[in-house]
Amino acid sequence: MDKREILSRVDHTQLQAYATWEDIVKLCDEAIACGTASVCVPPTYIKRIHDTYGGKLNICTVVGFPLGYSVTEAKAAETRQALADGAREIDMVVNISHVKNGMYDAVEEEIRTLKEICGDRVLKVIIETCYLTEEEKIAMCRAVTNAGADYIKTSTGFGTGGATLEDVRLFKKYIGPGVKIKAAGGISTVEDLEAFVREGCDRIGTSRAVGLLRE
Repeated sequence: MDKREILSRVDHTQLQAYATWEDIVKLCDEAIACGTASVCVPPTYIKRIHDTYGGKLNICTVVGFPLGYSVTEAKAAETRQALADGAREIDMVVNISHVKNGMYDAVEEEIRTLKEICGDRVLKVIIETCYLTEEEKIAMCRAVTNAGADYIKTSTGFGTGGATLEDVRLFKKYIGPGVKIKAAGGISTVEDLEAFVREGCDRIGTSRAVGLLRE
């Protein structure tokens, strides 16, 4: 599989709590050189990246990350600030407690609220599959679709498990035609990258892709 095709789907990611500005600069320079879809970074770095790189980068960030249990109003405020600072894509974490309590309508409404704030900017919805039953995953496919989000995303990369091909196949079966798929978490080899692209993932969230494909 062509390396450029894979890299064009990668959200080049650095979300560690200890990420320094030097780490972020390295990430951004690699993303520009390799033509990745975006850089996915902590909210605190959005404005500095935007001011430093201007339109050279598509900036993605996270909201309600990584546990998802902050209230909707807090996620809405995070989203508004991120967009004002220069982000073009938002990866939100659903309220996993709501999912486990069967409060699917509340989850759907929260996603809808954030998508209304995003407007024509991209909203990706992280459902953290490692904590969910198949029934709950299917319910989230429907919630993401009904709320009008752009992507359903497997994982934060900070949970007990990451993306699996089985979950991607499940998503494909139950999401609506307007929803794309992002796989993230535990994608650590070139074979993994190729497999998830072949399975139909439009985006892959990973910190490893650039290094792997350069090798």
